[in-house]
Amino acid sequence: MEKCTTLEEAREKIDAVDEEIVKLIAKRNDYIKQIAHFKTSVEEVKAEERIADVISRVRQQAIDLDLSPNLINDLYVRMIDAMVESEIAEFNNAKSF
Repeated sequence: MEKCTTLEEAREKIDAVDEEIVKLIAKRNDYIKQIAHFKTSVEEVKAEERIADVISRVRQQAIDLDLSPNLINDLYVRMIDAMVESEIAEFNNAKSF
């Protein structure tokens, strides 16, 4: 972690991190859409056990990084909910051809 010497520098670093976060979320979403093509039902798309595993893993990672696990939990629940919707749409589109 770099030590910033000005407010502007710190904000620039935050903006750069935000840009990377959005790119990583887009990358994750692309993989989610690919996964839809390997599944055979909407119930399989929902994958509640997998979601629970992901949430548990990222909560632990947050704890290990001295970050609020509740914050990470809330972010991931929201992100996963949106991505499951996206995956269901991808699944339905793939099955209609």
